[in-house]
Amino acid sequence: MIFTPENVLLIGALIWFVSILLSKTGYRFGVPVLLVFLLVGMLLGIDGLGIGFDNYKYAQIIGMVALTVILFSGGMDTKFSDIKPILGPGVVLSTLGVLLTTLFTGFFIWGVSHAFSHLIQIPLTLALLLAATMSSTDSASVFNVLRSQKMGLRKNLQPLLEFESGSNDPMAYMLTIVMIQIIQGGDGSDVEVWRIIVNFIVQFGFGLAFGFGLGKLCVWVINKINLQNKSLYPILMLSFIFFIFSFTNLFKGNGYLAVYVAGIVMGNCKLTENKSISSFLDGVTWLVQIVMFLVLGLLVNPGDMFKIAVPALIIAIFVILVGRPLSVFFCLLPFKNIGKRAKMFISWVGLRGAAPIIFATYPVVEGVEGSSLIFNVVFFITLTSLLIQGTTITKVANMLRLSMKKDDGPENFGVDIPDELNTILQQEVVQKDAYLKDYPLNEGTLVMIVERKQKYIVPNGKLLLKKGDKLLLISAKDDETVESKKTHNMLEMISIKRSKER
Repeated sequence: MIFTPENVLLIGALIWFVSILLSKTGYRFGVPVLLVFLLVGMLLGIDGLGIGFDNYKYAQIIGMVALTVILFSGGMDTKFSDIKPILGPGVVLSTLGVLLTTLFTGFFIWGVSHAFSHLIQIPLTLALLLAATMSSTDSASVFNVLRSQKMGLRKNLQPLLEFESGSNDPMAYMLTIVMIQIIQGGDGSDVEVWRIIVNFIVQFGFGLAFGFGLGKLCVWVINKINLQNKSLYPILMLSFIFFIFSFTNLFKGNGYLAVYVAGIVMGNCKLTENKSISSFLDGVTWLVQIVMFLVLGLLVNPGDMFKIAVPALIIAIFVILVGRPLSVFFCLLPFKNIGKRAKMFISWVGLRGAAPIIFATYPVVEGVEGSSLIFNVVFFITLTSLLIQGTTITKVANMLRLSMKKDDGPENFGVDIPDELNTILQQEVVQKDAYLKDYPLNEGTLVMIVERKQKYIVPNGKLLLKKGDKLLLISAKDDETVESKKTHNMLEMISIKRSKER
């Protein structure tokens, strides 16, 4: 086939279509969706259908853009009320936990390289660099796996795991950059310890400050700009995401941390067209995840991974069963409210994914000797992690008695209401036949929609409710704020009007 722009679009569309179909099949068998995209990319690569792609720099740029959107979107979905109880352990895991994982794994890799010296020979600095690239849990994988499972988690575990995965990439990124500088500095004498410490402080300090400040500024702009075309609000948000990331990096701050913090700030503020912005971001997040995993799959040569399969598998098992658990248990020692079973589950959900693979491209782009080995080992470990950990999260949660049935909530009705109404949506199942006008409801509560055998009915007082019908109820919140009173009065007026109609 001649590669014209039209043919490239055709091939790209077919790849996306096939990937999405395969992801549906993979989901039925408990396989993480993102792993399917990664495998599809490998099948299309040089050792599969023969599509050649070996530009690490382009892959790094694509990964950077994707991670920026993923982290911001994850932050937008994070509520202050959810992360407040777990902020302490979350911060410790995303900083000290990453450092400890790097040290434990790095020294183990160094020891393994001596045992398999005929296959790989890795000096200590290169071993620590390898460990640093894969020291963080992957936000895309963790968000995707946890939110796609039909279960809930006890003891605030889900917000803790999501917060850790969303906030630990900056630490892994900085450790990767520092180790590259040390290796390129020769014996390390050219890299001063105080400069490394200052760099860490600047990266974290500016990342937090710019993320919070720019997040607040973006909220103000979105609410004040008053665009005539409402469809432009999501596009405006996307421009803010990339601005926050690049502007923070311009001042040597950590852009990944900044966009995550900005996402949390903006997600907890009232925004104009918030529903359309959220829906748009969900779609864009899926798009960049698919593109990122397909590109990373194309980048690797499976034949090269087979050469290092044995030592890479040993390292992967160490990270899963020893390195990650050691760092988790050590970091959570001061937090007595987190029990042993919870710590074991946190250790198991140490999913590797796109972020470690993207960080593994940095040594390649910088020309570090042995960087191709690092990339192949990290890729192999990522596959192992997604296959072993990603497919067993539900089983491990059930085994540790940490799972609970997740209520689907009113989302099944597909109804959205403005946040300004300050109302609550609830579901209720009819237990026996009754006319709506005689159905017992709390004061100020209205039936919005009736679902009967997957069909939806707009109710009136003459409607006969049947056993098994599902009701979508709307009521004002209990707190007696001014807005709540306005909403309550509005609902009462509607209720009186409907009573007259009956």
